[in-house]
Amino acid sequence: MDINFQPFVEWDNSPFILFNHQGKILYLNNAAEILFGYVSKKELYDIALSYAPQSFGYKTTSLTLNYDSFLFHAITVGYENEEEISLRLYNAPRIKPTRKIETDKLILTDINILLEANIALFRTKNTNPLKLLTDQDLPAFKIDQNTFSKLLRKIFDTFRSSDSIDISLKLLFGQHVIIDNKKESIAQLAIHANGRYADADEEIRTLASASHIKCMLKEHSIKLEIPLIQ
Repeated sequence: MDINFQPFVEWDNSPFILFNHQGKILYLNNAAEILFGYVSKKELYDIALSYAPQSFGYKTTSLTLNYDSFLFHAITVGYENEEEISLRLYNAPRIKPTRKIETDKLILTDINILLEANIALFRTKNTNPLKLLTDQDLPAFKIDQNTFSKLLRKIFDTFRSSDSIDISLKLLFGQHVIIDNKKESIAQLAIHANGRYADADEEIRTLASASHIKCMLKEHSIKLEIPLIQ
């Protein structure tokens, strides 16, 4: 029986790439196409070569790879001839929130208005140069305004001594999260600076988790992946 497995690979949210022996892409699924907006073809090809099995077949390796909002916990590299090599990356599971979100109690919110209000509050106590770039076409969505505002205040305060702060808000095209068995789109709020304090990181993680928000804390940045609950 001749079975076409390609649709199943396309539907998988784990990036899959097939290279030839020169590093040219022969095939990639939708998840890999999105990933290539954040990492170069050469870097992933080099990873495939580095973790390839010594003989024909496949090898799965546990490791951590982080590309912007993408976090992977393992890869599988395989080849059946000298001409082609495949790479599959496995998404790290999202941290489950400590409590179930009650969507019926959330308030429909324009995130741009809420964001600008908290930036204005930050500016009453701080004179740091600040740049804001947002997507004004983001749809209104349901969120716990009090918890989210507290999260923003905690985050902005970690940048209180930064020379300049860049804030961006955008829709992550092609990415979704399942909440209450519904697929919701995701917006990314990113704050970058030349450094920040880490004293409130644990509280930031707790507040983010309470709202089903994925939080990525780094030395010079904080990124939030916010579900656009409808």
